[in-house]
Amino acid sequence: MTKTVLAVDDSPSIRCMVAMTLREAGYEVIEAADGKEGLEKALSHHVDAILTDQNMPNLDGLGFIRAFRQHPESKGKPIIFLSTDSADTLKQQAREAGAMGWMVKPFTQPQLLAVIKKVLG
Repeated sequence: MTKTVLAVDDSPSIRCMVAMTLREAGYEVIEAADGKEGLEKALSHHVDAILTDQNMPNLDGLGFIRAFRQHPESKGKPIIFLSTDSADTLKQQAREAGAMGWMVKPFTQPQLLAVIKKVLG
């Protein structure tokens, strides 16, 4: 069965690169332009994993993770946190909020695929 990844990022170019990379590898991709839209899509679609940016309008990455983790649908869903900031305090906050992994932007297509394969088995 095809795995579905939700890509939440306010940058159209990042969303495009993520979607293209994952689709070429056989994944379904749902895109959202900010945390608020991401939360709506995460709760209304079946997703196997989520990639979320930190700095977005309406709802940032940490806010999105915290809001999503309030719902039973989030159980067992890996969330990968994307940020240009590699500060340990932010990594710690992301982990505490419920993120499973971390990627610093910019990242390469092979890095992205390796992380997705790792969290989806």
